[in-house]
Amino acid sequence: MTAYYNGLVLQSAGARPSVAELRRPEVGPGQVRVAVRAAGVCHSDLSMVNGTIRPSYPLVLGHEAAGEVVEVGANVTRAAVGDRVVLNWQPACRTCWFCENGEPWLCSTSSGVASLENGVTLDDEPVHVALGLGAFAEQVVAPENAVIKVPSALEFEVAALLSCGVLTGAGAVRNTARVRSGESVVVIGLGGVGLSVVAAARAAGASDVIAVDVSEAKKGLAEAAGATDFVVSSDALSKEIRTRTSGRGADHAFECVGRAATIRAAWRATRRGGQVTVVGMGSNDDLVQLSALDIFSSARTLRSSVYGSADPDLEIPRLAEDVLTGRLSLNHLITNRITLAEVPDAFDQMSRGEGARSVVTIGQALLP
Repeated sequence: MTAYYNGLVLQSAGARPSVAELRRPEVGPGQVRVAVRAAGVCHSDLSMVNGTIRPSYPLVLGHEAAGEVVEVGANVTRAAVGDRVVLNWQPACRTCWFCENGEPWLCSTSSGVASLENGVTLDDEPVHVALGLGAFAEQVVAPENAVIKVPSALEFEVAALLSCGVLTGAGAVRNTARVRSGESVVVIGLGGVGLSVVAAARAAGASDVIAVDVSEAKKGLAEAAGATDFVVSSDALSKEIRTRTSGRGADHAFECVGRAATIRAAWRATRRGGQVTVVGMGSNDDLVQLSALDIFSSARTLRSSVYGSADPDLEIPRLAEDVLTGRLSLNHLITNRITLAEVPDAFDQMSRGEGARSVVTIGQALLP
């Protein structure tokens, strides 16, 4: 294997990332090297580019990915060379209070780590990797608990989506809100995560899945994901939702944008006693205002869903099986297949609300 590899590097917030050659880090005890085969362009990466999230720089972007294990370090027990794996950007430590009390998605060791130092540039400058991975690259060196084996029949492009967008969206439906058959659902924001919520809600047996977006162009994607209705967002959204849900409002509303305005819209679109699940990650200064009387009298529940309230080690293999058996369809999610150099253009498309998921496909350069 070559002593160098290519990665998509961001030099500072607001800069335009570009492909750069980096020195290949060594694999230490308990670590594995994964040849990345596919990586999804996620909004969290865009948040690092625009400064919503503040990692350390220079930074190799990317975290939603799948690939093949090509090297293992000493004492590795859960991965072997040749394994097809999904990368987990938030591996649980299994020893903190949250992990021991059944909430590994809130692990105090891995939560909130925007970047870690791992490797150097050709000028011997330390380089950091996004969310401990830096998966917009030909290779990743990560701890063994950051890889999850999946069946070889699962395509790399689909496997990559399971590691973040699909797990986040499907987990919000299955684990956080626990949508039941016959319930009504409204989904606000139809990016990759929102469309995953739509697909999971239909798979759960929701009677009405009302997809909402500011762009009429998302209608076809929503219908492909399983939406029963599509609504263009407007100031009259809550009234429109109520007319489609017997005047009550939806049993569940999922906010997949991360803005105070859309969180309030989700709140108003939900029936009394219903559940509002915030899936989108917003900014620190965008405050949500609800009246104390409204909170009391509506009897609604407002909660967030972090990483789908899921244990990735258990949930990703289940999602993989659901995809392979046809219980969960994800074919609608991939709207663009791109190269590393085209990721900045994919960020521009994401900012404009176009498409669902762009997936970077990477070749076989690291195979012996």
